[in-house]
Amino acid sequence: MDRDGRWLATLEERAREVLPAPVLDYLVQGARESVTAAEATEAWHSVRFHPHVLKDVTAVDPSVTLLGRRSGVPWGVAPTTLQRAVHPDGELAMARAAAAAGAVMVVSSNAGASFADIAATGVRWWLQAYLPADRTLAEPMLDRAVVAGAEAVVITADTPVVSTRYAAGDSVWDTVDPTLVRANFDRGYDEQPGAEKALDLGPHDIGWVAGRTGLPVVVKGVLRPDDARRCVHAGAAAVWVSNHGGRQLDRSAATAHCLPGVHAAVEGSAEVYADGGVRSGLDILAALALGADAVFLGRLPLLALVDGETGVADMHRELLLQTVESLRLAGCRTVADTRTLVAP
Repeated sequence: MDRDGRWLATLEERAREVLPAPVLDYLVQGARESVTAAEATEAWHSVRFHPHVLKDVTAVDPSVTLLGRRSGVPWGVAPTTLQRAVHPDGELAMARAAAAAGAVMVVSSNAGASFADIAATGVRWWLQAYLPADRTLAEPMLDRAVVAGAEAVVITADTPVVSTRYAAGDSVWDTVDPTLVRANFDRGYDEQPGAEKALDLGPHDIGWVAGRTGLPVVVKGVLRPDDARRCVHAGAAAVWVSNHGGRQLDRSAATAHCLPGVHAAVEGSAEVYADGGVRSGLDILAALALGADAVFLGRLPLLALVDGETGVADMHRELLLQTVESLRLAGCRTVADTRTLVAP
């Protein structure tokens, strides 16, 4: 790949040239006035490092262990819908590129490819789920994911309702075939009583999902230390610091600002992940230094998907180059070494 590393910052511009306006707007917009979405990247930029010197960084290992298995890189792909509206190969292209990079892929419950087809790419994958008001309606999808080899279930906890978003023009849902996002649901699911998102999510749902699937449960959408502790006490294997890419409660705090408090509250009793506005290897270094065990990327791989598997693969390769360089410049041979880079 003969590109200046700054090309990652041009992905949105490239997407604007290719994607229909309603699809592009859906991918990049935040909730309401997009205050939270606009602050995300700058929050990582504000982190300042205290690098080590006189450290042998000849060999740098960027791998991490996530839920008991080694991952070759300290980032994964966050769950996003409409991937087949971005590129015809959708989740399959995303999965093949993630597998080649050694990254975990979290598959949206609103995916456009079957779990079995995604698993056939060889990617290591987790299922993201919105629990419905009638929990029993989620059982067929959870069962399909288990059969197809999902290694964990990520419960999205910050979406009791979908927030208001101010579209610039036509809504994407008026222009996109809904079958592009419902590949793993039974026909007629949305018309069934109780199919709406649950308004009564609670800690007990962590145990219910774990019991139903036999898989570790990750809770996504945690910004508060007290909520992180509640999740862990209820059996969560990991908590995921996220404000949904600024797409739920606008004016929510940036994940970069919430991550240290959540990390301190968990105290090693569960893994901690983070997302939101991560656009470079330096941002990944900042998240690791603030306490994340891994970073998950939402918009970046989705925008790279405009060029299919090749675009996403290029993104992973560039992030690896940037992350390894950042680790070396920080005097860190492993991800664990990053924990002392930011002053308390």
